[in-house]
Amino acid sequence: MTIDTKCVQGGWQPKRGEPRQPPITASTTFRYETTQQMADLFDLKASGYFYTRLQNPTNDIVASKIAALEGGVAAILTSSGQAASTFAILNLAQAGDHVVASAQIYGGTYNLFNVSLRKLGIDFTFVDPDADGETLAKAFRPNTKCVFGETVANPSGAVLDIEKFARVAHAHGVPLIVDNTFPTPVLCRPFEFGADIVMHSTTKYMDGHAAQVGGVIVDSGNFDWEKYPERFAGLVAPDPSYHGLSYTKTFGKQAYIVKATAQLMRDYGSIPSPFNAYILNLGLESLHLRIRRHAENALAAAKYLRSRPEVAWVEYAGLEDSKYKALCDKQFDGGLPSGVLTFGIKGGRDRSIKFMDSLKMIEIVTHVADARSCVLHPASHTHRQLTDEQLREAGIPPDLIRFSCGLESAEDIIADLDQAFAAIAE
Repeated sequence: MTIDTKCVQGGWQPKRGEPRQPPITASTTFRYETTQQMADLFDLKASGYFYTRLQNPTNDIVASKIAALEGGVAAILTSSGQAASTFAILNLAQAGDHVVASAQIYGGTYNLFNVSLRKLGIDFTFVDPDADGETLAKAFRPNTKCVFGETVANPSGAVLDIEKFARVAHAHGVPLIVDNTFPTPVLCRPFEFGADIVMHSTTKYMDGHAAQVGGVIVDSGNFDWEKYPERFAGLVAPDPSYHGLSYTKTFGKQAYIVKATAQLMRDYGSIPSPFNAYILNLGLESLHLRIRRHAENALAAAKYLRSRPEVAWVEYAGLEDSKYKALCDKQFDGGLPSGVLTFGIKGGRDRSIKFMDSLKMIEIVTHVADARSCVLHPASHTHRQLTDEQLREAGIPPDLIRFSCGLESAEDIIADLDQAFAAIAE
């Protein structure tokens, strides 16, 4: 199947007499006939469902579709994108370990890494995504467990050179984890460029309607954990909580996702409701149509903003003069990264805020990447906890406006921008 068809048909192939639409399995528990049948499930000796906190049929259908879209071997849904980022790291790192991460990532993820996970004893080194391989290599330590970056950074718009980061990560014997939320697998498939694990906030384009909160982690199955048995003992060595079971020896290429399910989901419980998964699947069925329209609208808006004398700068990797254009053409189908762009108004922070407040159809919301156009001022909102120095390291100047182009007519989007410029001129 092409990726367009996978969006519609992937994950659920009903048999005779079964529902055409994936059903919502709204049950916490599942019946078995004998004590031994249930015991085998708890010991991971048999596959099946016994408690929705670990697995649910509806959730697994949707996870299977997303794994197919990304070209992975297995996936797990989580209750939010933040939960997906947390699990992706905790599945590999623990107290005393170290992670290399791009400095230009979503503010919530930066805070998760720099504050919350540091409290658990995991250290982080943040690197410039535009740094060369030699500079990146200097960030690694003997206890480094993985590398993390965003395909398209939120909100700076920086494009990650996936092949470069994967090459350096693999040279140091660790996997590359990529947040592919903004392009989605329709526009970019990081596994094709060497990434090992992909995660998403499914709250964004995958849902596309701001109707549910969720996340997902997908494993490519390509990283050889057993090549580094001491570094990844959690996957290779016997797990005492499952009677000495080794995930890699028992589950092979699905070891990473099984461990995330059997340990992290079991203990932390960040499972989405089956109803949320159902809503997510409705969004996935039109993802291939929507994301391309989002990107086309973003390009049109970026070109318009570039023409306005009131605009200090515009960053959209799809523009011909963007420093990321060559990388964008290489990594993204159609050469367009997403429907999100950033820009600043001459006069600094205050004038950018006045411009945002003058918009009418385009609304100010704490969200991005859904059907309706919206804006946000990261320095005042999502990245408010960061110092000015940390904002600069994250590629966020104080006048930056994050603009998520929706599915409206490009003509109407530009008309609203136009009237806002007229309003701030008064």
